[in-house]
Amino acid sequence: MSEFQSNQEGFNAAPGPVPIMRGPKRTKPVLVWVLIAVTVLFYGAQMLSKQLLGFDMPFLVLGKINEQILRGQLWRLVTPVFLHGSIMHLLANMYSLYILGRNNEMLNGHLRFALLYFLGAFGGNVLSFVLGKHPSLGASTAVFGLLISEAIFIWQNKAFFGKQAGRSLLNIAMILGLNLVIGLSSGGVIDNWGHLGGLIAGLFFTFLAGVVWKIERVDGFPAFVDKRSNRDIVMATLLVFVAFAAIAAIPFMR
Repeated sequence: MSEFQSNQEGFNAAPGPVPIMRGPKRTKPVLVWVLIAVTVLFYGAQMLSKQLLGFDMPFLVLGKINEQILRGQLWRLVTPVFLHGSIMHLLANMYSLYILGRNNEMLNGHLRFALLYFLGAFGGNVLSFVLGKHPSLGASTAVFGLLISEAIFIWQNKAFFGKQAGRSLLNIAMILGLNLVIGLSSGGVIDNWGHLGGLIAGLFFTFLAGVVWKIERVDGFPAFVDKRSNRDIVMATLLVFVAFAAIAAIPFMR
């Protein structure tokens, strides 16, 4: 037997290391980039409209304007998520979407991430419509949904994070508290009702349908498995949507 053949047989007889545990399933973040691109394009359309027409046409058609919603333009309870009032407003929200959204989409998958984002936008604009009187716009309604979703995910899976869970939750609480202080001291410039609505929608959706890990054997190896089912996701979506739709109906009953 030649030395080459001996080495080959030795290689075949000694397979590589076998994984002890399979990690959580992760999805490549794609929708985050799509949302950022679409939102930037909308802002470009806003700027172009101001240059050519002298006013912000996209906002007049899509912004959260209570009088128009009461006339039946219900799309305004979602579409403000694509509009922004300044370049700094846009950059702040898109940076937050980039930081929070990538991790959320990787863990929750494309569908749950999209549902969370737009339910946050819907919940935020509904609460702003019912409790606020000023026109508003911006993706911060959805961003607050993403932020609280991060906290709920860590809390529901704290057994896997150990001491890091407490530190992470404290950081998120500090961020939320800081934003609350900024909002309350802004003199009405910041839509606090919109932030609160997005936060509540994101909280309930994630609590009912967000990723909750358990360890099970898959193909003979222990692996991270998501306990949530498609039924959980559907029921959570319907519950949050119907609840905020009922709240949105209040001004029409007056």
